[in-house]
Order: sequence, then C-alpha cells, then structure tokens
Amino acid sequence: MYFHPDSQIIKLQEHARDLRLDSLEMIHRRQAGHPGGSLSAADIVAALFFHKMRIDPQNPAWPERDRFILSKGHASALLYAALAQCGYFPHEDLRRWGELDCHLQGHPDRLKTPGVDMTAGLLGHGVAVGVGIALAARMDGLSFRTYVLMGDGECQGGIVWEGAMVAAKYRLANLTAIVDFNNVQLDGTVHDILPLEPLADKWRACNWAVIEINGHDMRQILQALDSADEIHDRPTVIIARTTKGKGVSFMENKSHWHGVAPNDAQLAQAMAEIKGAGYHG
Repeated sequence: MYFHPDSQIIKLQEHARDLRLDSLEMIHRRQAGHPGGSLSAADIVAALFFHKMRIDPQNPAWPERDRFILSKGHASALLYAALAQCGYFPHEDLRRWGELDCHLQGHPDRLKTPGVDMTAGLLGHGVAVGVGIALAARMDGLSFRTYVLMGDGECQGGIVWEGAMVAAKYRLANLTAIVDFNNVQLDGTVHDILPLEPLADKWRACNWAVIEINGHDMRQILQALDSADEIHDRPTVIIARTTKGKGVSFMENKSHWHGVAPNDAQLAQAMAEIKGAGYHG
C-alpha cells in the first residue's frame, strides 16, 4: 500500500472538480449528453488519468500504456474532458463535441479519438473487451494493466457476467473493473428496476477479488487501485458507491438527469455549486 500525501489528494480533487465543470459545459453547449453518470464517476476518472495509469499523451499508441475502457460510453463527456486535460488534443476541441466532422463523437470511437481504447455503444461489453486486451498483454509479454469503468445498470446485462467468468478462468490479475454504483439509471433506481444486491457476492462467486469503497473519497479510490496491484491470482473489481449527479444539488440521485442537458440557469447554478464546494469528494 502506498502513502498518498494530502497535497496529492487535494490536487486530484481539483482535477475531479475541473472534469465536472468541463463535462457540464460540454453537455450544455451541445444540449445533449449524460450529466448524472459523468458527475458520479469524475473522482474515479481523475484518480486514474492523473495519478494511476501509465499513459503518454504524446504517444497514444505506446504499446506499454495502461488501457482504459469506458464501458458506460454514454458518459463520454467525462472521458473527453480527461483526455483534453491530459493533453491528448487541444482543450478547445471540447467545444465541437458531437459535430459530424469532429473527432469527439457522442460515444467514444477508438478510430477517431486519440486516447480511446474501446469504441463504446451498446452497454455491457467493457469487461469482455477488457478480457481480450488483458489476455493479449499476457500473450505479448507486456506489463500494462487494463481498467474498465462500468455503470451499475450495465451489471443487469448477461454479457457482463460472461466476461467476468472468462476473466476468472484465465486469472487475469492485470484486469481491474470499477463499478460506478450510483443506484440510478435511465428510468429510476437500480434497486427498483432490477436489483443487483448482493453485488459483491455475485463478483466473488465469479472468483474475482472484490474491494468496496466510497467512490467520492479520493484516498479510498487510490488505496483500492493500489490494492488491486497486489492481487496476482485473479481479476479485481472495485465497487464504488457513488452519487448520481454528484456535486449539483438538483441533479443528485435524480434519474431525470441521466440524459438531460441543463439550461442556462441550471448550468450557472451547477457550476457555482461545484466551484463553491471546496475540494472534498
């Protein structure tokens, strides 16, 4: 387990704040997108892109880079914000998100956007694709890790568990899945639509190592990622309990904000709340 000084935690919290701000501005400008799940996963993405993953924005195809799969591809605003802030492309490109001739599409496309490792669309494919990438790393003798960020609603799909079983069969310790468990999906709460609990037990039954955390506590996120590095006989899943629409009072825990863009007044309030919240997760 690594020590993470307070200064590092604060810096990563600042990155998460900036990701939330960029995501909301993009969604407002386009008047389309998914604010709820982008805000809930911002702390996780900040920890990965600005601390944990070995990446080189100047060499996006570097063979030894860690891979990141946004299985919940509808939260693409968050991914694009992270890629821009890391330097994969100019920050001003975010203003053209969703335009037909722009490399930033509604769902990530690995053939168009530097830094994107999986083309996303239909939910649930991230774990299975991650299995293929992790197996390829083993076969090629490469040491990179693969991280899959998925939504809780995705876990209602059978393809997730097919991938999970294959990952366990091959003991893919270089694969880490992270569930953004905010308990809200498009049409309501996860526990009303199709309950997942006991989710941790389901992953354990598939022979995965399971770590449960508060997905807005930056120190817990970093410690969980560190712990996954020390597990060498099986894949790891981090179940991150989060809040849909985190940081914006009128969006939090509301299914309405799964895929609705804020108007001018709502954006102004949201930005003010995030900027005024300090750096706590």
